[in-house]
Amino acid sequence: MKFKYLLPLLFAAPAFAQPVTIKPDAAISQMVDEVSSKNIEATVRKLVSFKTRSTLSDTTSKTEGIGAARNWIKSEFEQYAKASGGRMHVEFDTFETPAGGRFDKPTILKNVLAILKGSDPNDKRIFMVSGHYDSRVNDVMDAKSYAPGAVDDASGTAVSMECARVLSKHSFPATIIFVTVAGEEQGLNGSGNLAKRAKAEGWMIDAMLNNDIVGNTYGFETGLKDNRSVRVFSDGVPSVLSQPGNDRALAALISNGGENDSPSRELARYIKEIGERYVQQLDVKMIYRRDRFLRGGDHTPFLQNGFAAVRFTEMNEDFNRQHQNVRKENGVDYGDVPDAADYDYIQKVARMNLSVLANLAMAPAQPQNVVVTTKGLTNKTTLKWETPVAGKKPAGYYVLMRETISPYWEKKFYFTGNTATVDYSKDNYLFAVQAVDAEGHESQMVYPKPER
Repeated sequence: MKFKYLLPLLFAAPAFAQPVTIKPDAAISQMVDEVSSKNIEATVRKLVSFKTRSTLSDTTSKTEGIGAARNWIKSEFEQYAKASGGRMHVEFDTFETPAGGRFDKPTILKNVLAILKGSDPNDKRIFMVSGHYDSRVNDVMDAKSYAPGAVDDASGTAVSMECARVLSKHSFPATIIFVTVAGEEQGLNGSGNLAKRAKAEGWMIDAMLNNDIVGNTYGFETGLKDNRSVRVFSDGVPSVLSQPGNDRALAALISNGGENDSPSRELARYIKEIGERYVQQLDVKMIYRRDRFLRGGDHTPFLQNGFAAVRFTEMNEDFNRQHQNVRKENGVDYGDVPDAADYDYIQKVARMNLSVLANLAMAPAQPQNVVVTTKGLTNKTTLKWETPVAGKKPAGYYVLMRETISPYWEKKFYFTGNTATVDYSKDNYLFAVQAVDAEGHESQMVYPKPER
C-alpha cells in the first residue's frame, strides 16, 4: 500500500519526509474548556460535608454518612442526564458484602453509574472513567470519626462527575460510563464487583481510567510542589497472562519483546499523547508499574478481568494527609481536608480525562488481527490488519514506530488499506497500528503478533 506521510512525534523526521502537525479537534477543545475548577471544588466540598463516607458508615441519614453521599451523587448525575436528550441514564450498582475482614457486618454497597449511551447501535465499545467516593481515617474500621477524604478520593470522584456534566451534552458513537465506586478502602470491593459484572455480561470495555488521589501538589518530606505533572500507572505484562492456561501466550509475548506493550501500556501512551495535546502545562508521566508500593486501586480488578485499565495519581503525595485522623500534632497538620487540595490541578486532570474519553468515543474501533510478517529475512517490515467490524469506518491507519529502548512512539506513518511496508527493520524497532477517521480521531494502538 502506498506510503502517504510520516508524522514525527518526539524526534525530527528524516529529510525526505514532510512533517504533518495533528491539530486538536475544535469541538473537543471546547469541551475541555468547559471543565470548571469551581464546579470541581464545589463537588469536593459537598462530599466532605457528609462528615464521613466510610463504607461502614450510616446509610439512613440524609446529611451524613455514605448513604447520603451516594444519594447526592446519583441526584447530581440525574441533573446532568437532563441535558443528554435521553441518552444518559443513572443507576445504582448494588451488591452485598458478607461480614469478615474489613467488614464488621454484612454490608450493602452501591456504586453509582451514569451511562451515556453511544449513538451507533452497532458500536459496542465502552469507555469508563472512575473515582471512589468512600473515605477513611487511620483505622479503616472507624465509621464515626470525621473522614473528609478531599483528595482521597473526592478529587477522583469530582473528575468523573465533571466529565459527566460536560460530556452529557454531546453525542458519541461509543458509550461512556461515568462511575463512582464504594468500598475501595475496604479492599476494592466496589470496583471488584463492577469488573466481574462487566465480564459476566460481556461489556466491551476498551479503556478504564481510574482517578485516585489527584488533588494534591505538595510532596511529603521532599517539599516539592508540582501542579504540572500527573502519573499514569500501567501494567506491562497483562494480568490475565499470569492465570493458568496462558503459559504459551506469555512466552510468545516475552520472546516477541512485547513486555512493555500490553493494552494498558498502549492506553497509557495514548493518554500521554492526547492529554498533552489538549491540556496546557500538563506533563503526563508514564510509570511502568501497576501501582505504588503498599497501595492498590480500582483499576486492578479490571486488569484482572482482562480489560485495559490505568490509574492516575498526583506526582507528589502528602502522606500526612492520607488515611489520617484530622488533627494538629507537634505543629504538623494531619488529615485529608478540602483546604489542602489544589482545584486548578484537579481541573487539569479532569480535562485530560475528558479529552481522552472524547477522542476514543469519536474514533474508529481498533484495527483487528494486527500482525507483523516474519516469514522471510528482510530489513523491511510488513504489517497487516483487518478493518474494525463495527463502528465508523476508518479513513486510514497509522503505523507507529519506536526504538526498542524508547518508552514512547516516535514516528507515525499514514497508510490507507490493510497492509503496510516500511523501510525499517522489525529486528531494530517496535511497531503498532491504530485506526484514524477523517477528522483525525485516533483509536488505541494495537501491538502486532508475529505471523510466519
